[in-house]
Amino acid sequence: MNALREAQPLGGAHPEVLLIGGRSGVGKTSVGWEVAARLRAADVGHALIEGDVLDTVHPAPPDDPDRSRLTTRNLAALWANYAALGCRRLVYTNTAAVLGSEEWIFTEALGSPRLVRVLLTATDATAEQRLTARERGSELARQLRRSAHMARHLDARVPAGTHRVATDGRTVGEVAAAVLGATGWLPDAVAVGEGPAGPGAGRPGADGG
Repeated sequence: MNALREAQPLGGAHPEVLLIGGRSGVGKTSVGWEVAARLRAADVGHALIEGDVLDTVHPAPPDDPDRSRLTTRNLAALWANYAALGCRRLVYTNTAAVLGSEEWIFTEALGSPRLVRVLLTATDATAEQRLTARERGSELARQLRRSAHMARHLDARVPAGTHRVATDGRTVGEVAAAVLGATGWLPDAVAVGEGPAGPGAGRPGADGG
């Protein structure tokens, strides 16, 4: 059966998707894994997918230069397997996932999901510090330029209703708690924009991603 067809909601229950977006160096990957860890600790069913791994092929298909169709097919294939297990919540990290122009990917791959958009933010100085610690060789200069460009682009283009969470000076745990506060998946999660999640909130600095 076609993966896109298999990905339709089971039993009429529409999937819920937490989209975690933001510039390079803002901490998407770290926060995504911390969100997943907190959901797992609370025994809340979910899947975690890092969108960046869905289109890592070179060269791009001639008829899909931005690899968006490839991303959609791969997402549908993965989600079909998770949905078959009864999963209906997805944590998805990717720089541009929060943009309205990307919504069709999730509608096509998952079938009318409820989308919760969270844009992680960081200053240029914070992003540069994190990327400098993470990147090596020729990629650093490119990542710094792209990070600065995408920060402005995302800030101007995210749809109304997108939750914004600043990561500067906060632990991964603090940021993850704020992100979860936007979903309603954990009743005791800290609301978006509020402070620490309490003991064991996470390691310092929402680095990475």
